[in-house]
Amino acid sequence: MISNPVKVGIIGQGRSGRNIHAETLKKLGDKYVIAAVSDELEERRSRAIADYGCDAYGDYREMMKRTDLDLIVNATPSHLHVPVSMELLEAGFHVLCEKPLARTIGDVDRLIAASKRAGKVLAIFQQYRYFPVIQEINKVLDSGVLGRIVQISIAANGFSRRWDWQTLKSRNGGNLLNTGAHFVDLSLQWLGTEKLPGILCRMDSANSFGDAEDYCKLILNSPGKPLFDIEISSCCAYPGPTYSIQGKNGGLKATNSAIEWKYFKPEEAPHRELDLQPLSNEDGMPVYCKEELTWYAGSWKSGEGPAYPAPAVAFYHMLYDTLTEGKPLTVTPEHVRQQMAIMEEAFRQNPQFAPDEMLASNG
Repeated sequence: MISNPVKVGIIGQGRSGRNIHAETLKKLGDKYVIAAVSDELEERRSRAIADYGCDAYGDYREMMKRTDLDLIVNATPSHLHVPVSMELLEAGFHVLCEKPLARTIGDVDRLIAASKRAGKVLAIFQQYRYFPVIQEINKVLDSGVLGRIVQISIAANGFSRRWDWQTLKSRNGGNLLNTGAHFVDLSLQWLGTEKLPGILCRMDSANSFGDAEDYCKLILNSPGKPLFDIEISSCCAYPGPTYSIQGKNGGLKATNSAIEWKYFKPEEAPHRELDLQPLSNEDGMPVYCKEELTWYAGSWKSGEGPAYPAPAVAFYHMLYDTLTEGKPLTVTPEHVRQQMAIMEEAFRQNPQFAPDEMLASNG
């Protein structure tokens, strides 16, 4: 096992490598130390040296020559996640790769095989499971007060134009791979991973300056399970709640910082039986079914109740236990493999947004 603290190298000092990973690790000095970073831009290397007291390299392969690194974070652009992670595993490093891990099931299988051959951990940074709002939603679902869950909707919507590399198919850009990776992962935790669900997907491009999609509607359907409706849109001028849950006894709505839910108790509701006779009021006028139910309500806001660590911090705590004590990962490559299976089918249904190599393999 790795001794404390875990010595980390980070490939990339962009929005993810610096703003998320390095800044998170800086807060966890009792468990991690940033020993080295790499980035092609000199100003980013200089800033890392000043802020983290680490070494910096212009080429990550130079950093790989070090023998004191326990873990390397792969925060390269998305299209490099597979080849760079493969290099790192084959060189004998534990790897934490940013999402999306890959674009196809085949690539995930190759990385899993490389991890097993090397006897090294392959972790994927999908920290959304650790968001406080998700922990609180889980509490409501586990309580059973909403009854049988009929539908769970997740909407990561807004209105924006985008023109960076994440709008390109060749860079594994687009809303499904980059934002949808989190929400497909959450859906599989609620849906279950025993069997791949039925999949319906529609994509569009409205405000993207690249050739990748910026609108995605994904429907996941399994017999006896809730219907999952995932929408990631960059052309929604009136976004609603991020999470909406419909249940037999009530429902829930949530943003990333607050939840409201309400429900009735079936045992307290008036006794009803199917009535095939025309319904009328006391004056004999036709009416719809109408009754008064006693509603119970609950709410939660960020900062109320138990204190949760930031999602990235919680993820790194979990990874530390894996690296130093051998505890199992919460987010496994096998979980991500099923996520990739869903995404691969989504792109098959929307070939104009699929990568060229996928179209070639489908003939």
